[in-house]
Order: sequence, then C-alpha cells, then structure tokens
Amino acid sequence: MCGMTGWVSFDRDLTQQRAQLDAMTQTMACRGPDADGTWLDRHAAIGHRRLAVIDLEGGTQPMVVPTDDGPVTITYTGEVYNYTELRDELRRRGHRFQTRSDTEVVLHGYLEWGEAVAERLNGMYAFAIWDSRVEKLVMIRDRMGVKPLYYYRTDDGVMFGSEPKAILANPLADRAVDLAGLRELVSFTQTPGSAVWCGMNEVVPGGLVTVDRSGLREHRYWTLPTRAHTDDRETTVATVRELLEDIVSRQLVSDVPRCTLLSGGLDSSVITALAAAKLGRPGEHGEPGEKVRSFAVDFVGREDDFVADELRATTDAPYAREVAAHVGSKHESIVLDHAAIADPAVRRAVITARDSPLSLGDMDNSLYLLFQAIREQSTVALSGESADEVFGGYRWFHQPEVQAARTFPWMAVFVSGARAQVSDRFNADITAALDLPTYIGDRYSDAVGEVERAEGESDHEMRMRVMCHLHLTRFVRMLLERKDRISMAVGLEVRVPFCDHRLVEYVYNTPWSLKTFDGREKSLLRAASADLLPESVLKRVKAPYPATLAPAYTNALLQQSKELLTTDDPVFDLVDRSWLEGMTRQDSATMPIDVRNGLERVLDLSTWLDIYRPELRL
Repeated sequence: MCGMTGWVSFDRDLTQQRAQLDAMTQTMACRGPDADGTWLDRHAAIGHRRLAVIDLEGGTQPMVVPTDDGPVTITYTGEVYNYTELRDELRRRGHRFQTRSDTEVVLHGYLEWGEAVAERLNGMYAFAIWDSRVEKLVMIRDRMGVKPLYYYRTDDGVMFGSEPKAILANPLADRAVDLAGLRELVSFTQTPGSAVWCGMNEVVPGGLVTVDRSGLREHRYWTLPTRAHTDDRETTVATVRELLEDIVSRQLVSDVPRCTLLSGGLDSSVITALAAAKLGRPGEHGEPGEKVRSFAVDFVGREDDFVADELRATTDAPYAREVAAHVGSKHESIVLDHAAIADPAVRRAVITARDSPLSLGDMDNSLYLLFQAIREQSTVALSGESADEVFGGYRWFHQPEVQAARTFPWMAVFVSGARAQVSDRFNADITAALDLPTYIGDRYSDAVGEVERAEGESDHEMRMRVMCHLHLTRFVRMLLERKDRISMAVGLEVRVPFCDHRLVEYVYNTPWSLKTFDGREKSLLRAASADLLPESVLKRVKAPYPATLAPAYTNALLQQSKELLTTDDPVFDLVDRSWLEGMTRQDSATMPIDVRNGLERVLDLSTWLDIYRPELRL
C-alpha cells in the first residue's frame, strides 16, 4: 500500500516544479513510510510514497519503462492479487521483468493491453500512468473503490492524489467547500464522484479517467452487474466457500508480517479460520506452517461493566478468544484506555487522516489506536469488513418497515425519517440552505435508478436487490474510506477479502430467498463456514464495531465542549452555540447516545476547520 500524487500541465514546464511536487508527495508520508520517489518530465510530475509489502528491494516507484517512443511511468497503490498469473501471461507475450513486484506487472499490462488492463486485474488498487508516447495520463481505480483516488482539473491539465490533502498542497487548488460539498459531508449518501472540495472529484469505483491535450474523459469499466442465478442452494454454498478459500489464499501473499482483525463475529472469524488453515499447511518444500496472528480491540473494564443494548447483545472478547483457541491463532487483545480515546490529539490525527469532519467519534479514535498498536507488530492485516453489505447482514435488511422505506435504509434506521442529525446542531440559516431532505431524496432516486432488474424478478426480490445495491455502492464506501484512511495514517495495509469482485457479483445476484434460506441474516456465509467455527460464533447475533459507553469518555467530551464555548471558534459560524450550551448542561451519566454523538461531531467539525481552514462558500 502506498500514497501517490501527480500533476499534468500541457502549458508549463513541470521540470521546474520539483519543490511543489515534493510538497504534494510529502503529504502522503503516512501512507508510505518506507521510501519516497519523484519523476518529472516537461508536462508530467509524479510522486510516490511507498509502504513496502511485496518485493521490498525491487518495487521502487515511480516505475518507468523506456520505449522507443518515450518513457511510460506509473505511480501505484494497493495490491493486485492475480499478478503472478498476469506476469506469466505477459512473459509468454515477450515481456521481461526486472522485479517481483505487482507494480511492474500492472505497468507491463498497460503496455500490452492499454487501458483494458483494468479489466484483467483482481485486487484493491489505484494508479496513474503517464504515457509520454501520446502525452496522456490514465487514472484507474479498483471496482469496489477500496483504494482512493482524487483529481482536480486545472486550466491546462489535472492534479491527482490518493487523498485530497495531496492536491490541496498545490496552490492551484481551491481550498474551499460550498453548500454542495457540505451536503455531501453530512448527508451519509456517499455520492460516487463527489470529493467535497470545490473543483475536486474522485475517480469512481470501477472508473477510468484519461487526460490529454483534448481534455478529460471518464469511463466506467465495471459496474455491479445483474445476472441470472441458476445454482441451487448446495452449489451456491459450495461456490461461496470455494471463492472465499481462493480469495483469502491470494490476500495472504506478503513479504512482511501479516495478521487478521478478529472481533469474534462471524465475518472476521471466517477470515481468521481460513487464514489459519492456509498458513498452517506445510510449504511446497516441506517447510513447517505458521500460526496466523490475530488482534482484537477491547476497552479497560469493558467485560465487567458491559450492559447489553439494542445494538450489542454481547461483548466481543470472549468470542474472539474462543475462535483463536479453536483455529490456533496467536491472539492478542489491544486494550484501550478511555482517556486515550478522548485525547484531542487522537481526534486531530483522525480528522487529518480523513480530510473530513465526517467521523464516527470514539469508534474512529479507537480504530486509530488499534491500528497504531497492530502496526508495531504487523504491516498487513486481513479484515472482515463488507461482509454485511455483501451477504445482507444488517438487522435492517430484515425489517419490513425498512424494506418499504423509500430512502437509504441506514437513514430509515438512524435518522428518523427526513430529520437529519445535523439539523440539531447547525444554525437555522445553514440548515435551511442545506435542505438535506431534498438532497437525500434526490441522491436516493439517482442511486435506485442505477439498479437493473433481473428477468422475471418479483417485486420483493427487486426491492431487496435495490437494498443490496445501495449498500454495495454507497454504504460500503463510507466504511471502506474510513478503513483506508485510518489504517494508512499509521502505515498499516488492511485487506478486505469480502470485497473481491467475483464474490460480490456472485452473491449480489443470488436471490434474497436464498440469501436468507435459514430464516437468518448471512445464511450463505454461515453455511459456507459451518465446519470452520465454534457453534457459539455461528449462532452469534451480529454486533457492530464496539463503542465505549464509559462515563469517563462522556465527561471528557463535556469538558472539551465547555472549553470550546469559551472561544470564538469558527465552528460557531455553522453550529448553533445555544444548542451546544444546552447539551453541556446535561448529566453525563444519563446523556442519550445521540447527544453524545452530537458533541463528538461538533468537536470534529471544529478540529477540521482548524486543520484545513477552508473557505466556506455557503
């Protein structure tokens, strides 16, 4: 995993812009702590920060292949899991390789197949290729959008980067947010292509963008396809298992220490069990297998103080330990202190990582601390992220009132109809200008319009296809962005096996009646892993990522909010000061969770404004 950036200008000599390219590249240092590199040509300047994972010595970037008509140069982040097969095919076609890296395979794949190389890749990746033979920039992003890639049009070209901060480091970028960007920040709609900042866009998942002297063009080489599913239940379950075994096997390839994230839930337990089985086998030459390492997050005193609620019926730690013992992993629980989670410095690190005030408060802060601790022992981690979106695991998938709601399902659950959370903390003028109910409704209509109905599909099956599509193209994107930004802020590569596009396509087209054949959520995943896990874990009801409910954390938020009220912080140009004053008068012991979340959001917003100092065009 790495960080990349670049600048294409057809009217400038970019060989004179090394200092500016260095500044853009340096913003990606957290994503690539192991090495850095830049490459400049007259009309292209490319930067790279490397996190070395495969071919530690040979994978230096930017990587260049000279040709008779000029060099072709790549800056790349992510992993292509089928690179060995592609390298073999390219060798048969006459290509010669100098390294063992997947980066070189992608670059030679472009030389062989052009932009169509994207359709041959399996993995999580984003890359940009400057083809000096035709003076063209090609930017490509993986199908599910696991790896980020942003771009910003200029008068004579484009700038790009793994994160907005790389682009914002260039004075040509407009460091501003307008109403459209603010709506996207707070609406939880995750509109494909939106990047919040004025003039900036993201390359959409499965997207390809080219830039040459004639302009910028966008193309999607992949969208979620609708296909007929003809396999019976037994075949479907067997196919899911076969796919998972192949995916996990591929994603364990690494030249650096790897591990799994193990919560004790079904999703992470399946990944850990498959990884343990794969790594435990003797090698090709008889070398002994190895134990997989697994890590879990926990909080000081959580098992003693835990109180079940509507979202979390059980605590994770006992189940994680049971799975670890069952599969033989070398397990460690990272126990976090509430004061550390509430530390403003941690919040600042998270907001800096995300380039956005859109955070999940204590859950983002604890994730950052978890990843930071894991990074001391491992460089690559496999996660169970996205299984709920793929297999229909959230409880609201199975609630008739949510199925019938004509809005994003997660909003039907968490936002109480058309009432958006932010209306409680923004001032009346901003709330009216945002008009979030209309914005959310429009984005919902756009999203539903992308869904293709299968031939002969019933109304209910079509409705459930729509719900699955919304999760796989919108909701999962919020979680993947969170995962990517926070993990890469500490130089940890987190891989997501459930986002393999082969599995996503197959399960997406499985009828809802088959996805729920045993009357529960994630029927297919449970059946496909029945022989791998303890019965208690197979039967466990889903629990989301843990949140801390400790009074000490809430007290810290109250104190920080009271301190904020004594200042003329620019956050009060947006937030109703009287609302915050009223919230800080509440008792921390009885404070509702939505009020506590509101305090977190205001503190996040204040931190973001202080770090980025955007011009707000509202």
